Amino acid sequence: MQKLAFVFSLLLFSISIKAQDALSEIVENEKKHFLHLHKSTLGGAANNENVIYHRLELIIDPSVKYITGKVTTYFIPASASNVIEFDLSDSLRVDSIIYHNTSISFSHTNEIIHANFPSAIPATQTDSIAVYYQGVPTGSGFGSFAQGLHDSVPIIWTLSEPYGAKDWWPCKQNLSDKIDSIDILVTAPDTFKVASNGLLVEETINGNLKTTHWKHRYPIAAYLVCFAVTNYTTFNHYIPFNGDTLLMSVYAYPEHLADAQSHIPDYTAFMQLYDTLFGAYPFYEEKYGIAEFGWGGGMEHQTMTFQTGYGFELTAHELAHHWFGDKLTCSTWNDIWLNEGFATYLAGLCYEHIGPQWWEIYKSQKRGAALAEPHGSVWCDDTTSVGRIFNGHLSYAKGGMVLHMLRFVLGDEFFYSALKKYLSDLNLAYSFASTSDLQHHFEAESGKDLSQFFADWIYGKGFPTYHLTWSQNFENIITVMVDQTQSDPSVSFFEMPLPLFIKNGNRDTTIIIDHHFSGETFSFPVSFLADSLIFDPHQFIIWDTATITRQPAYDFSFFVYPNPVKDELQLRIESLQGGKAGVKIYNALGQIVTNTTQEFTAGRNTVQLDVKNLLAGSYRINMNALGKKVTSSFIKTN
Repeated sequence: MQKLAFVFSLLLFSISIKAQDALSEIVENEKKHFLHLHKSTLGGAANNENVIYHRLELIIDPSVKYITGKVTTYFIPASASNVIEFDLSDSLRVDSIIYHNTSISFSHTNEIIHANFPSAIPATQTDSIAVYYQGVPTGSGFGSFAQGLHDSVPIIWTLSEPYGAKDWWPCKQNLSDKIDSIDILVTAPDTFKVASNGLLVEETINGNLKTTHWKHRYPIAAYLVCFAVTNYTTFNHYIPFNGDTLLMSVYAYPEHLADAQSHIPDYTAFMQLYDTLFGAYPFYEEKYGIAEFGWGGGMEHQTMTFQTGYGFELTAHELAHHWFGDKLTCSTWNDIWLNEGFATYLAGLCYEHIGPQWWEIYKSQKRGAALAEPHGSVWCDDTTSVGRIFNGHLSYAKGGMVLHMLRFVLGDEFFYSALKKYLSDLNLAYSFASTSDLQHHFEAESGKDLSQFFADWIYGKGFPTYHLTWSQNFENIITVMVDQTQSDPSVSFFEMPLPLFIKNGNRDTTIIIDHHFSGETFSFPVSFLADSLIFDPHQFIIWDTATITRQPAYDFSFFVYPNPVKDELQLRIESLQGGKAGVKIYNALGQIVTNTTQEFTAGRNTVQLDVKNLLAGSYRINMNALGKKVTSSFIKTN
């Protein structure tokens, strides 16, 4: 395993203060276009087949918003059937559907193609069909099929998440059946380059046209299929780790080439860190790619991320999706936090390991973003709204911080080992995963029952507010009472271990208490006199405010030390209210040798009495204050 240290020092120069706001920019751009109801959430093409292969043959001119295509689909029916359906926007015209070299009848209404086979295809028999179509895509999702300019040069790019794949190609737009493999062939003017999924097979020139062939041989969800066409300048970089190298291909705007090349240390460090924490890059046999596109954010297209730039957090976020989002894809849009919460948290881990000076700032920012939604859950409760699916406060920031909380609850060893097993689960890898799948792996690895945690923090809404009242007695026993209120009635109480940082000028300790009900009281010893108690200083959990009140341990008491004493006697006075104390010291004969008055305040006070001129021997000290009389004794030495 390659060490990360050799690239860390290089990366510190590439981290800007602007990274503090990177996630907000990512999220806002990822949801800015379409916040309305999508028909595809209410239905879609019937899913009676296992799609094993697509071959997309497309004709694109970036100067014209138009697509002409042929999509060949190989499939295996789950049961005998004489029909097959595909999702395709009504804005596109289907010219013909070819089956076994023969045109067959079809209908295309309500964004569904319904193709009729001459006879029923038996179950488990592999067959194929080709759809010829063309038109002007209207675009939904985040843009789906968009045309724009960069430096006065035209570009067309796709971005299909969550419901936009059907806007530009006939597919099964669902989260239940990944395509086993794809080939994408795009014919465009020969002055342009095409970025897409998988490995570049060849570029074939025919007159003033060029056909670019990409192949991808890993399972892929329809929304992760992509292409972009413009005058890219390309370069390859080989990332070293595990005694081998991984191909990285960058498709940069010519005007941004230097910027893209300057971030090579970032690409290397992120990939090596994720490899260390979560296992090898999931598409190791092909490549990792970045292509610039004309939209302010990023999209984790499998093996070819589309990005608006090369910033630290954006690149870390989109690369993270190749483990969480691409290899394991959320099984419903309700579970989108399994994609976005993880990508958010992994970008944070890059700060923790690579730019540690930003780690605390990052956690504070994400916690603050989560607090902006006091009545929202991590689990998405409205998949008809793209804005709700990609809610930056909930799916991203709160989802990421909940993962940080799970790491705190379980400990690093169980947390990371559970995630490696989750990613390598043969029932989930290169397929779909749900929140319950993740919970199962955390529980199986740690042996903990996390049902209450997930009920509160994933499905429940809001967050807690705390009030802590504490005191320390003369035996250095600290007592803390913790009250909690909740921002939303969906959660009656957030059960959590709570970190308490206890300190004085030169000593400190951290105590973890398991909080099970409001008003619960905890007592524990420390080895020093504390002057402060700080709640969750390293931001392990989500909480709104935490007020901390110190109270005296007694109504009124005093304690003398050191005992024996040579020169200066300390009186520790603890009281619920301030006042004056009459202090008298008696020798063994009952004679008063010191008579003084001392003022004290509410709380804990320390008063010094000069006793160096007293003779060696036993003494009694009386204190009279607030109507109370208390007595103690001490021994004077020379």
